[in-house]
Amino acid sequence: MVYTQPVYFWGNPMLTIIIDITPILVLFILLAGLKQTAWKAVLISSVLTFLLAVLVGAPLDQTGYVWLMGALFGFWYISWLIFWGITWFNTWRLAGYFDAFTSWLLRNIVNDIRVLSIALAWSLGSLIEGLMGFGTPWAYVVPILVSLGLPSLRAITLVAVADTAPVSYGAFGIPIITLAGVTGLPLMFMSSVSAHIVAVLAFLITFILLYIIDGWRGIREVWPIGLVGATGYVIGQYTTAVYMGPYLPDVIGSILSFIFIILFSKVWKPRNIIKPTTIKINNIQDKGVVLRAWISLAMFVAILGLWNSPISPMKLNLVTFSVSAYSEVLKKSVSISYVFNLLATGTSALVAWLLTIPIMGASREVVVKALKTTVSQTWGAVLTGVFALSLGFVFNFSGMAYSLAYLTSGLGILFVLISPFLGWLGAALTGSNTSSNALFGPFQAAMGTLLGIPQGFFPGLQTVGAELGKPVAPQTVSAGLSTTEYVRKEGVVIRNNLRYSIGLVFLLLLVGILYLILYPYPFILHGK
Repeated sequence: MVYTQPVYFWGNPMLTIIIDITPILVLFILLAGLKQTAWKAVLISSVLTFLLAVLVGAPLDQTGYVWLMGALFGFWYISWLIFWGITWFNTWRLAGYFDAFTSWLLRNIVNDIRVLSIALAWSLGSLIEGLMGFGTPWAYVVPILVSLGLPSLRAITLVAVADTAPVSYGAFGIPIITLAGVTGLPLMFMSSVSAHIVAVLAFLITFILLYIIDGWRGIREVWPIGLVGATGYVIGQYTTAVYMGPYLPDVIGSILSFIFIILFSKVWKPRNIIKPTTIKINNIQDKGVVLRAWISLAMFVAILGLWNSPISPMKLNLVTFSVSAYSEVLKKSVSISYVFNLLATGTSALVAWLLTIPIMGASREVVVKALKTTVSQTWGAVLTGVFALSLGFVFNFSGMAYSLAYLTSGLGILFVLISPFLGWLGAALTGSNTSSNALFGPFQAAMGTLLGIPQGFFPGLQTVGAELGKPVAPQTVSAGLSTTEYVRKEGVVIRNNLRYSIGLVFLLLLVGILYLILYPYPFILHGK
């Protein structure tokens, strides 16, 4: 029997809106009000969504099947990748290559604190976000900036703003993978949509970073570095996201950004050099260590890139899971489906880790410590990935996403003004771009369908808007301050970051409107 998703549950618009927003409100209350850990909050909300779906008439067996389908998707496409990707980074770091890489960067860039700050906050931060995600650049980069003489609060704000553009592709593209999973839109399409938006924002953000570092003087004197750093990142990020998928745009973009800044530093220097007050970073001079750092990083990137490219033969689809329903809102059948590929991206990260261990020369002790560290760091994220997707899949299958969209569609084109703020709100309250996409992704996609807007437009604003909520997300701020003097002073940091976070959402809104008016082509799903 095919389940019919009604326009209104029990024919009552008021009860429908209450049911539709209950999972979202409960998740926000658990996270922002009761300060529950993310995995517990998402688990409770996921179970609640399941119960509500059955209550409004979704068949118990099909709803359970969809819940398990979402859990499997979350584990195999998200948690499996998180675990092995971060295991590789921990091995690289514990073997000494992260310090060697960072030290090499500092020795090859103009000794001006503004140039160094851009290279560290923007380029190195994007690399760490791409490899680990979850706001980890804060914990790594802020202490380095402070050691160079940047005031602590300014360093925190700098890294928080820099760590917005790369978030959708953070942790090997987990937010984009989630968004594609809950909306049913093709992964490569969503990767490309987001890339077009981020490519424009990146240039704006690097100039904001210069302002944070040194005010208008920073922009006047060091604007070429901002332009060069953004150009390198965008070339790598855009090309990778559009043609290879969401797994490595941050990593490749950050590496190109490094290279562009280093090469440009050989021929250009600011008119007035502002030297760092101190440098406490390890002065690693061994060229062999630096070479192995680059080779192991390049090999890791190459394996993941080749393995997961659209033309890669590395696919072993064992089974397709699918459940159909009929939407009275859309007047057509909708399908929740998932193809289980044994050789998914997480498997490629595992293989890349195993193959680069000999290159890194990592001892057994380092490997064991890296595994233990990853388990400690990621077990909560692993469970969050599982339950967030279960929630999103059931929210979609039950018809809650479509009825919520129908009730909101009276706003018409004015919904454009709300869309990015929903993404921002989701990330600001849950601390996660992934969770925000799981919650609002189906709703944003449904709104696009009802309003006749290109299919990728609202989901694109959703995930990029969620990026911009990270600087004020309590969970992100709390974790990011763990290595600074502002531990347990999250309120000060959030208030300081808020103006930049909100300002960036308005810039995103402007970019989105210009795209919609002048160049909507990237947001149209061709062939459907």
